[in-house]
Amino acid sequence: MQPFSLLIKPSGPDCNIACKYCFYSSKTSLFGQGRHRMSREVLEELIKSYLQLDFPVHALAWQGGEPTLMGLDFFKQAVELQKKYGEKGRSVSNSLQTNAVLLDDDWCKFLNEFKFLVGISLDGPRWMHDTYRLDRAGRGTFDKVIAATEKCREHDVQFNILVLLNDINVKRPDEVFDFFVGLDIRYLQFITCAERYPQSGELAPFSITAQEYGDFLCRLFDRWLKYGHRKLSIRLFDSIMSYYLQGRHTDCTFGDRCDEYIVVEHTGEVFCCDFFVEKKWKLGNVLETPIGELFNSDTKRIFAREKRHLSNKCFVCRHLPLCRGGCPKDRIVEGGNSKSQNYFCAGYKQFFDHALSELMKLSADI
Repeated sequence: MQPFSLLIKPSGPDCNIACKYCFYSSKTSLFGQGRHRMSREVLEELIKSYLQLDFPVHALAWQGGEPTLMGLDFFKQAVELQKKYGEKGRSVSNSLQTNAVLLDDDWCKFLNEFKFLVGISLDGPRWMHDTYRLDRAGRGTFDKVIAATEKCREHDVQFNILVLLNDINVKRPDEVFDFFVGLDIRYLQFITCAERYPQSGELAPFSITAQEYGDFLCRLFDRWLKYGHRKLSIRLFDSIMSYYLQGRHTDCTFGDRCDEYIVVEHTGEVFCCDFFVEKKWKLGNVLETPIGELFNSDTKRIFAREKRHLSNKCFVCRHLPLCRGGCPKDRIVEGGNSKSQNYFCAGYKQFFDHALSELMKLSADI
């Protein structure tokens, strides 16, 4: 069996802040109103079932909603269960994607002790970040996030920054770049925002265009190249260099198939991808079926192959071997089916034409 990772949502869609652009908060309709929390039974079964698989590394990514709502004791239990069911000679890696609002000394001591890799959401300088990332009283969260990054540094917690590109920060690549360099951030990941309202089909106002994304990537790349590629890791650029070095991406966006991970919800229900937590792509429940069987199910295989159903325009594109049509969640033009052209296609082409020759050179140097 090929290795795969788990993306675990122990608090479901629940969150302690109210980002205006959040796509996952709507998943409450799948699980009902009220508080959503993973039980000890589900936690133990998913860890036991996963660690029984013969993988050299078992990777668990804890996300949400907001996973820290589970409390620190929940994650201490998770680590103890990993010790209980893990086998000698095999590694277990944990990562935590968080808004960082709840991170304090106790959290950071734990995260350092057990070598969690922490992803912190931060959209740029205060005015950019606080445009959309507000608490439930309508107040900005910037100060709390910056305080959390300082706590992580103080306790030597490994962390990176996740930036959601929206209609505000995408227009200001220099300001974004200077801000993160000023904070001495070493690892950056940029996620695109392109959401349609389900009833009208219109793009939400916080979405970005393909042209804006292409412009942003080109300017970001120029600044990064001049700054020094060894001083700052940007996930998209690293993934392309990995493709040139090893023939495979480290970012599933450009992968050939969608088969790198599965999602475990707080109920134990398992889905193909966190962008497709919907009945059509439900695989089953860890309380009823071993995780290995769920990953190898017919539904998962069909989902993995869906990415290969490309727009006819893709087959005549010189960038197809590198791009593979991009993420299926962004195939929202030409009718929005699996064979649709990627919404960001023009932006990708713009960036590839601008940067690939230099990325090839950097890969050769490495």
